[in-house]
Amino acid sequence: MSMRARMALMGVAATLMASGALLPLVESPGWLLQAAVLLLVQSGVGAAARRVPLARWMTVGAQVLVSLIVLTLVFAREYAFAGLVPGPQAFRHFADLLQAGTDDVERYAIPAPMSDGIQLMLVGGVLVIGLLVDVLAVTFRSAAPAGLPLLALYSVAAGLSDGSGGWVWFLIAAAGYLMLLLVEGRDRLSQWGRVFAGGPRQQGGVSAPSGAVAPVRTGRRIGAVALGIALVAPLGLPAMDGGLLENAGSGVGAGGDGGGTISAVNPLVSLRDSLNVDEDRTVLSLRTDSDDLSDMYLRIVSLDDFDGSTWRPAKRQIGAVPEDFPDPVGLSPDVERKEVRTRITAAGWYQQDWLPMPYPPSAVDIEGRWRYEPEGMTLVGDHGEDTGGKTYEITSLDVRPTAEQLAQAPEPPSAFKRDYTELPESLPSVVEETAREITSGADNPYEQAVRLQEYFAVNGGFQYDTEVEVGNGSDAIARFLRDKRGFCVHFSFAMASMARSLDIPARIAVGFAPGTLQADGSVDVGLRDAHAWPELYFEGVGWTRFEPTPTRGTTPSYTQPDLPGTTAPDAPEDPRPSQAEPSDEPSSSPTCSAEDKRLEACAGALPDDPAAAGSSGPPWYQIAGWVLLGLVVVAVPLAPMFWRVRRRAVRLASAQHGPSAAEPPPSTGGAGPGIRLDAPGGAAAGAGQVLAVWQELTDTAWDYGIAPDDALTPRRAAERIVRLGQVDGAAAASVHRVAGAVEQVLFAAEPHPTPGLADDVRRLRVALRSRAGRRTRLRALLAPRSAVRAVWAINDSATALQSRWSERRTTLTRRFTIRRTKPSEQRGG
Repeated sequence: MSMRARMALMGVAATLMASGALLPLVESPGWLLQAAVLLLVQSGVGAAARRVPLARWMTVGAQVLVSLIVLTLVFAREYAFAGLVPGPQAFRHFADLLQAGTDDVERYAIPAPMSDGIQLMLVGGVLVIGLLVDVLAVTFRSAAPAGLPLLALYSVAAGLSDGSGGWVWFLIAAAGYLMLLLVEGRDRLSQWGRVFAGGPRQQGGVSAPSGAVAPVRTGRRIGAVALGIALVAPLGLPAMDGGLLENAGSGVGAGGDGGGTISAVNPLVSLRDSLNVDEDRTVLSLRTDSDDLSDMYLRIVSLDDFDGSTWRPAKRQIGAVPEDFPDPVGLSPDVERKEVRTRITAAGWYQQDWLPMPYPPSAVDIEGRWRYEPEGMTLVGDHGEDTGGKTYEITSLDVRPTAEQLAQAPEPPSAFKRDYTELPESLPSVVEETAREITSGADNPYEQAVRLQEYFAVNGGFQYDTEVEVGNGSDAIARFLRDKRGFCVHFSFAMASMARSLDIPARIAVGFAPGTLQADGSVDVGLRDAHAWPELYFEGVGWTRFEPTPTRGTTPSYTQPDLPGTTAPDAPEDPRPSQAEPSDEPSSSPTCSAEDKRLEACAGALPDDPAAAGSSGPPWYQIAGWVLLGLVVVAVPLAPMFWRVRRRAVRLASAQHGPSAAEPPPSTGGAGPGIRLDAPGGAAAGAGQVLAVWQELTDTAWDYGIAPDDALTPRRAAERIVRLGQVDGAAAASVHRVAGAVEQVLFAAEPHPTPGLADDVRRLRVALRSRAGRRTRLRALLAPRSAVRAVWAINDSATALQSRWSERRTTLTRRFTIRRTKPSEQRGG
């Protein structure tokens, strides 16, 4: 295998290793295998184009074209000609997928479900990074700058993730970059027949460093600097949360392809933060014809997928909003129900993707782009649609089952029961053991559910506490059961998990508890009315609300067998007065007592205070802007260093295989390996290489504060460098040896090659570095003075280009004038 092929494969490997940092962002890792296959295709096309060989720009163009074709084959083949050639429809489909993926990024929490839009963003992004790495490291043979796109890829992942396990992915990405540098070093050295190892060799009785050692040392230094920047850069990039709890910095979301997500950790943090805000702002204002405001819960989304530490909505298909909703699953005609109409107005700052509604809804009248998820009977905004400032009407059912109906409920269908009683193996055994102990002696699932509710809300010794430490991992519920302190998310998560362990189908509902009745008959729902509660399924009744959180919300009448008619009053005695100063008290529900107010109402996480957080996630172009800014912040300061390292490597590499590389063997005619001075162009090439080494020597001295003086002869310039640099011994001899070689090629009729000039320059650099202070060494590495030559070169190139264009324009004008005058001369003759 050729060295270029190895570099191409290592570029693919380095890209995939850096892409591993994206794995925690989504649920399914399968996209990485897909990206690996497409990367190999893209890299193979580049290898074939370089082997032809094609021009560099044509090689890159071929890779871009093939990458677009394979992306079309994977994501838009039904919109392309022959399934391969993308047309206008394919590009429109790509735009729609990218927009959907952007919406999913804003809405979903980590890890997000794998939608088509997110998959295209991941795979396409990895292909773009892989192409940049291949172009820089293989096509242009410069692996060091290839670390910048790898850094961008890792920085995006670090900015989006919550940081869990980030150091592992950083080490993997760093290893990939260092391996890329290592392979490039072997490639460069192998071209001149050097081995990539070995100790110092003797030269004139003086120990000189091996030519292989300096590139290794340089590669290590470049890698150390770039990786250090990679560690610091993510700190300046914005971390992203998203979705349902977006305003609170939580992890709840919704997506275009069905369902949203909620994290078992982030909502606890956001709930606690929201409960401790100074001002309880109004989120929703509603009017309803219901005669029981105590049951006016506004449900946003249901969470039915549990992995031991996280509850989230299962990924489901969504469709158009029906005019009349179907009957709720499991609801029998024998159960009493009443149709309720509610008109809701959302605050302008409350921009929520999911639509708060009474459950179960039977009809919705709202403007805008909304989609319907039938399993949870929820509405989610499509392509950025949200609740901000919306007014909408909901027709819902007030389902009123009796305790007897719930107690006599038959077994649910086996498939349904299996889906909604699934528990992970990681769930601590204490959860099921406690549930069995609490419900011992219960005759049916309904009695078990009531006992669970009473255990948490009444007789279990639990306390409502917003200052409790947030749980993490599969042991969070076990710690809550042990400490008996928490707030509504803790209680609902624990009861739903226990119900599932008893084979009772259960899920979590997230939304708002009943708000506060106002003097004009409306109801205000505030920040602290946000709530989470468990829903248990009973065949014939359907999904049924329970309230395990003590002193929060309202206890359903059907869970009180001894007092089946007990309900809360329709209105509190004293409607909440307006206050000039922010109140520390939560919104008062119709059953909220003075003691409840003292303890603070359960709520708060879903719509956070907009003054404390943004109203929606940053759009894709803002993310791209931050990434571009991060690249600029990293690339601009390091550009002089990378240019200088590249320049040094090219100059010294040319010297190592030119006339001055080593003592010439007899077979080369005295010109050194690979160059013959008696061959055509050999003397000119050898002179150019010696002059390049001399310029590198003077630039090295310049980097350490010894500015070049072009008025001096090489010998006088060498004496000046030795004197000002305070070098002696082998280093001083090296400087004079390079100056002598320059005088040979400039003035001698038949110059003789001088061996080891590249090592002479390295020896001077080591000597200057050893005598310089820390500040001077850092300046020479990160901001070398000789890098100004790059600006001069750009200016000279621009001047030369302008001159050539002027000459070209003059020539074209002359030709055009001649062509116009010739016919007139012929007519005149």
